[in-house]
Order: sequence, then structure tokens, then C-alpha cells
Amino acid sequence: MILAHGVGTRGDLPVPVEYAAVAAGLVLVLTFVLLGMLWKSPRLTAPPPRAPLPGWWVALLRGVTTAAALAVIVIGVVGPPETADNLAPWAFYVTFWVGLVPASLLLGPVWRVLNPLRAVHAGVAWALRVDPERGVRDLPVRVGLWPAAVALFAFGWLELAAPEPADPRLVAACLTGYAVVQVGAATVFGRDWFAHGDGFEVWSTLLGSLSPLPRRNPLAGLEAVRPQPGLAAVVLVLLGTTAFDGLSRSALWTTRSVLWATIGLVGVTAAVVALWLLGTWRADPVRGDERAPLPVAFAHTLVPIAAGYAVAHYFSLLVFDGQKVVALLSDPFGTGADLLGTADRAVDYTVVGVGAIAAVQLTAIVLGHVVAAVAAHERAVRLFPPRVALRIQYPVLASMVVLTCAAVALVLAP
Repeated sequence: MILAHGVGTRGDLPVPVEYAAVAAGLVLVLTFVLLGMLWKSPRLTAPPPRAPLPGWWVALLRGVTTAAALAVIVIGVVGPPETADNLAPWAFYVTFWVGLVPASLLLGPVWRVLNPLRAVHAGVAWALRVDPERGVRDLPVRVGLWPAAVALFAFGWLELAAPEPADPRLVAACLTGYAVVQVGAATVFGRDWFAHGDGFEVWSTLLGSLSPLPRRNPLAGLEAVRPQPGLAAVVLVLLGTTAFDGLSRSALWTTRSVLWATIGLVGVTAAVVALWLLGTWRADPVRGDERAPLPVAFAHTLVPIAAGYAVAHYFSLLVFDGQKVVALLSDPFGTGADLLGTADRAVDYTVVGVGAIAAVQLTAIVLGHVVAAVAAHERAVRLFPPRVALRIQYPVLASMVVLTCAAVALVLAP
């Protein structure tokens, strides 16, 4: 079994893939038409900031996640060398990476609260007598979210192009190295670094903008996402890596070499970036020849698309391989223990049928693009007069239709 890749998700749709792709594209076009007819002016108001948890709650939760992260690293180093028997890669790729998506969509930016790197940084700053809030120098504004984009692309390469991405020793080494780099940067630039440089926290925060809790309108929460340098890059990297993951598991991709996987990952990500720029990079129709700030101003609309891709791509992985994590928890060091009574439990592939998996995949992709279309329309009517707002969305809509059809084809095609 190849970790970090969905299982049982190919050829599951009871209708031809091309019909599903065309139907998804038509739903998006119909949504755009209805928005143009019924949504003439801005309607969304950014919700107030979420009430922070009490400090002692945050400290307790981060203490738990710090202990869990340390345990995963230790198990990766001293546990069984075989991937199938070692908890570390399963906990990292399935419980953390895949589980972060539904947790953030439901509860909000959970990793900002749970992030063990923030706890480690607080301890390091105290030991070095460095102000944890400010560090030793300011982080330039132009940096924005670019470090997070780099971190997420590096993770994408590890997941999809590295020779043995699920090797327990490699997982432990990568987690340790990532922690050293992130905590070191936070020591220099202050704790706000994590909101810019930790790709996992940034991803969780963006997903959290779509959370309905507590009593929030997800669309309004998305509208509150602040345009900044690197925002589009973060989401485009996620879209590109997910698209390449789907391509690499299809019959169209037959090579498994590291070099070609790297070239493919870079190429697919570049194609997604080019498609987005084709849909957004143009002269300002109101102010003349200067470029309209559409790539950055509309970057938040990519978040629900990336969320839909993630749900579609990893749903079956979480449902099936998540059961493996429960089994390995009973014997984390491969000593023959059965601490939870689940060591001999096999993965039950009948929990969810292939038809249900396909339905979730198609719904997630279409819903993500529909939400993105609404968010794009809201931003357009805020920035431009009504007629211009519609006209300027035509290339954006075309880009979204292409992304929708490609996503359906990559996720569901054999």
C-alpha cells in the first residue's frame, strides 16, 4: 500500500467520467449565470474574529500535541523499520495531513491552536532570553505567505517524488528537520512567523475560514481572508500537487523515477499557475492600462477549490487507512503488545461503498468550485461596477471550468 495516496477511488463512478466532468462544468456555468442575475451588489460582511481559547486550554492542548509529535518521531526512529508495521508514517500522512482538512473545515484554524512548534518555540525563546513575540528582527511585509508556499511544495515533493516517502526513518528525520527550521525562523522573526512560514498552519487557517462554527457564514469567513503576497502561491501549490498526485496514479503516468516525478510535479504545478494567471492577469478595465490586482485579490477564491480537491482526493484514504492507525496504536514499537486490543484488527473495506466514495468525490469538487464562484462574484462586485464585474469574471470562470473538469477526470478516471 502506498501511503499518502487514496485507495479504492478509481473508476468508482456509476456514470462515464466524461459525463460527470461535463455536468460539473455546466453546474459551475449555471451558478455564474444565476449570480449575474440575482447578486448585483456586495452582500457579505466579514465576521468578527473568533474568541480565543483561554490560555491554559491552549497550553494544555499544545502540551498534548507536542508529546504526540515527539512520540511519532521516536517511534519513527526506534520502531519497526517496515512501513506497514511502524506508526510514524501512518500518523503523519493519514491522521495529521489528511485529518487536518476535515478538522479545520469543521472547527476552524485548529492547527494554530494545537501547533506544537509554537510550544517548542516558546521554550527556546525563554532559554535564549529572546522576546518570543518580536524575535530579534521584523519579518518584511513583502515576505507574506511565500515561506508557507515553499514549505508545502517541499512536503508535496516528499509525498509524491521522494524515493521512499513512507520510510519511518525518513519521516522522523523530515519532521525533526522541519521543526528545527521553523523554530529557528520563529526565534529570529517572532512567533508571528508561524502564520507566514509554517505551511501546515497556513493551510489549516485558510481552511478554517470556511468553518461554520461558531454560527458563522462560511462565505463571509472566506471574504475575510486578507490578500497578501504569497496567498495565491500557497493555494496554487496545493492544487498543483494534488493534481499531480491524481495524474501519477492514473494509467497516463507509467514512470516511477524520482527525476520524472519531480519534473511532473513542477510541470503540473506550473500549468495550474499558468491557468490561474490566464484567468486573472489583465489590464484594469476601469483605471486604464495598469494591471488589475486580480491574481491577489481573487486568490481567496482558490481556497474552497483546494478544499474540495483535498476532500475528494483523500476521503477514502482517511476512511480506510485511518483504521490502520488504530491498529498500530496498540503496538507502536512492534514488541507484540496489544495495548488497546486492536493490534490484530484488519482494515474493513466495506465501511463505505465505492458508489458513496464517488459521490463524495464529485460533490466535494463541484461544491468547492461553486463556493469559489460565489466568492469571486462577491469580490468582483466589490471592486468594479456591475457590468464590469461580470465581464471581468469571464476568464476566471473559464479557468474554473477547466479546473473542474480536469479535477473530475483525474480523481475518477481509471
